[in-house]
Amino acid sequence: MQLIDFALHVDRYLGDFVVQHGVWVYALLLAIVFIETGAVVMPFLPGDSLLFVAGALAGAGHMSYPLACAVLLAAAIAGDQCNFQLGRFFGPKVFQWENSRLFNRKAFDRAHQFYERYGGVTVILARFMPFIRTFVPFVAGVAQMTRARFTMFNVTGALIWVLGLVTAGYLFGNLPWVQDNLSKIIWALILVPGLIALYGGWKAGRADKRAARS
Repeated sequence: MQLIDFALHVDRYLGDFVVQHGVWVYALLLAIVFIETGAVVMPFLPGDSLLFVAGALAGAGHMSYPLACAVLLAAAIAGDQCNFQLGRFFGPKVFQWENSRLFNRKAFDRAHQFYERYGGVTVILARFMPFIRTFVPFVAGVAQMTRARFTMFNVTGALIWVLGLVTAGYLFGNLPWVQDNLSKIIWALILVPGLIALYGGWKAGRADKRAARS
C-alpha cells in the first residue's frame, strides 16, 4: 500500500525527499529505476511518473536536469541489461533444456525467432509499458536474443524513455494546469503509452497473418 501511495503521490514524496536529503535524491532515483527495470519481481515500482516528476523538480530548480538524466539513463540501461543477463542465466537452468518436460524446443525456437525479428521493437515499446517492461528483458534473455542486438535496442529505448519523460516534466511539469491535474497526468503516462503499444502490436500481428495467408 505504501508503494501504491508513493506512485499516486510521487510529486509530494519526491519533493519532500529533495528538501530533506538534497543530493541523495539521485541515489533514490538510481535505486528505484534500476530495481524496477532490473529485478523481475519488482514490476510495481513507479517508473514513468517518477521520471516526469524528476523533470518537473529540475525545471523548478530543485535538481540538476543533466545529472538527473544521466543518473536515470544509467539506471535504466543497467537495469535492463541485468534483467537480460538473469534471463540468459536462469532460463536454461529452469527448463533444463531437452532433459526437462517443462522445456519445449519448438516453443523456445519460436520465441528466439520472434526476438531476433521483432525483439528490437519489443524492447523499445516495453519501456513505456508498466509491468511489461520489467519482464521483456528477462524473456529476451531466456529466448537467447543476441546480446549485441539487445544492448543496442536497450540503449535506444532508454534514451527515448528517460529523455522524453524527464524533458516533458522539465518543460511542462510546473505549469499551473499540469500541477492541478498531476494525478490524472501520471495515470495517463502509465496507461496511454501501453495502450498505444498494445494496439501497434495487435496491428502488426494481424498484418503478419495476412501476409502469411497471401
